[in-house]
Amino acid sequence: MREVDVVGVRVEMPSNQPIVLLREVDGERFVPIWIGAVEATAIAFAQQGVIPPRPLTHDLMRDVLEATGQRLDEVRIVDVKDGVFHALLVFASGVEVSARPSDSIALALRTGTKVLVADAVLEEAGIAVPEEEDDEVERFREFLDQITPEDFERPVED
Repeated sequence: MREVDVVGVRVEMPSNQPIVLLREVDGERFVPIWIGAVEATAIAFAQQGVIPPRPLTHDLMRDVLEATGQRLDEVRIVDVKDGVFHALLVFASGVEVSARPSDSIALALRTGTKVLVADAVLEEAGIAVPEEEDDEVERFREFLDQITPEDFERPVED
C-alpha cells in the first residue's frame, strides 16, 4: 500500500465526467478515478473548507463517527475490476467496511485520514508523470491562469 495525496477534482473533456486525481506521495504516479458529480462536489467542498449550512452526507458520517467515539484510521483503495475501483474504510477498532472510493475520499478529507492505494491498483491504473514534466505542466497552468483572450489579439496592420 502506498500513501497518496488528493490533488483535487477535475472534469475530463470531452465527456464532462468528473475525476478525482490522486498522487503518490513518494513517487511519480497519478491515479485518476472517475466519480459522480455529487461526490466531486463533496470532495471539492472539503478541500476548499466550505461549510454548508446543513451537514452533507459525508459531514453527517464524520459527525456520527465523532459522536460514537469511532475513529477512521485509513481509507484503502484496494482493487480495480473492469474499470471500477473498490475501497475499504478501516476503523481503529479493526472493522473494515467496503465503500466507493469517492465517498471514502470525501470522508477522509473531513476526518484528516490518510488515503492508501494498493500496489496492484497503482500498477494497473497509475500514470507515471516524471517530476520535470509535472513542473512544466504546473508552469503552464499558472500561465493559463494569468492570461486573457485579449493577450492573443494581433495588432491590426494597415
